[in-house]
Amino acid sequence: MKITLKYWIIGSILFTLSCSKSGTKALEKGNYYEAVLQSAEKLKKDSDNSKALEVLPIAYRNAQEEFTRDISRVQNANQQFRWEAVLDYYNKLNAMQEAIERCTACRRIVTPQTYYQQTEIARENAAAERYALGIDLLRKQNINKETARAAYEHFEQISFFAPNYKDSRNLMEEALNLGSFHVVVEQPKVNSRLYQYSNEYFQGKVDEFLRTNRRMNKFIRFYSPEEAKTVKLRPDHIVRLEIIDFVVGETNIQTDRQTVTSRDSVKTGEVTINGKKVPVYGKVKAQIVKSHKAVRSRGLLSMEVFDYRTNKVLSREEIPGEYTWVNEWASFNGDERALTNDELNLTRNREQLPPPPQQLFIEFTKPIYDQVTSRIRRFYDKY
Repeated sequence: MKITLKYWIIGSILFTLSCSKSGTKALEKGNYYEAVLQSAEKLKKDSDNSKALEVLPIAYRNAQEEFTRDISRVQNANQQFRWEAVLDYYNKLNAMQEAIERCTACRRIVTPQTYYQQTEIARENAAAERYALGIDLLRKQNINKETARAAYEHFEQISFFAPNYKDSRNLMEEALNLGSFHVVVEQPKVNSRLYQYSNEYFQGKVDEFLRTNRRMNKFIRFYSPEEAKTVKLRPDHIVRLEIIDFVVGETNIQTDRQTVTSRDSVKTGEVTINGKKVPVYGKVKAQIVKSHKAVRSRGLLSMEVFDYRTNKVLSREEIPGEYTWVNEWASFNGDERALTNDELNLTRNREQLPPPPQQLFIEFTKPIYDQVTSRIRRFYDKY
C-alpha cells in the first residue's frame, strides 16, 4: 500500500509538471498568450504531446479574441500613447504567429493570422505622437534642463520601438545635450619637481575615471579641461581639486629593551650523581631589543564644486589621505630559547630603507582618490 501511494505521488508530480510545460496551467488561469507560447514550445520538442495539442487551438483562439478586443477598446479610448499599447498587442499577436510557424505540429492544427501591416501602422502612429511631443518641447523658447529631459524621454521611447524614425536619434542627442549638466574636472597640481611624477599617477587615475564615466548617469557629462577647451564648452559646473597640504617621510623609530625568561624549564646542563650524568633543567633568560620604524606620509585634498555661471560654491570638502610604512626587527643576547616564536622570527628581520619619497606620495593619494570618486558620485546623484 505504501509503495502504491509513493508511485501515485510521483506520478501526480510528473503529470503536474507536464501540464505546466504544455500550457495547461496558463490556460486554466486565463493567461492565453503564455499558454500559446508554452504549448508551441512543447510541440516543437514533442509533436505528439496530447496536452499541448489540446491546449494550443483553444489558447490561440482566446488570445486572438482577447487582443483584438483590447486593441479596439484602446483605439477608441482616445488616451495619450494609446498607439504604444496597440503596438504591444500587435507584437504579441505576431509573436504567437511566429511561434506557431516555427513548429510543424502546430501548423497542422492552427492557422495563425499575421498582423504585420497593422503593426507598422501602429508603430508609425506611436512614433509620430512621441516625435511631435518631443519636438514641441525641444523648440520651446528659453528651454531649460527639465524640459529638455522630458523631450529626451520621448525620443528615447521612440528608439525602443522605431529606432530609425525620421531624425529622432539626432534629436535625442540634442535633447540629451541640453538636458545634461556639463562638468569640468580640474586636476590637482603640486609645486614641487620632486613630486611631479607622483602627482601624475593621481592625475592619471582621475583621467581614467573620467574616461570610464563620461556619463555618470544619463544627464551628467564630465570633461577634462583639455576636452572642454577643444569643444569650446561653457560648462555648468567646475570640480576643482587641489592638494592643500602634505608631508612625506615623517619617520619615527621606537626601541624597546626587555629581559625575557623562557616560559618552560629547559635543559641547562648536566651533573654527575652516583657516577651517572643527570640533566639539569631551569628557565633561561635573554636580552632582546625590539625596533619599530614607522614612516608616515599624509596629505589633504580640497574638492570644490563651482557653478560656472555664478561662481557660487556648491560644495566644499577636505579629503585626508594617509599611508604608514612599517619596518620591525630585533636583536638579542643570551639564550634564544627564552624567546617566543614571534620574537625569534623578529630577530631574523633586518632594518630596511623605506620606499622613495615619490612612492610614499603615491601611496597616501590612493585613499584620497577613492574618496574623491565616491564623493563626486554622491554629489551628482541628486542631479
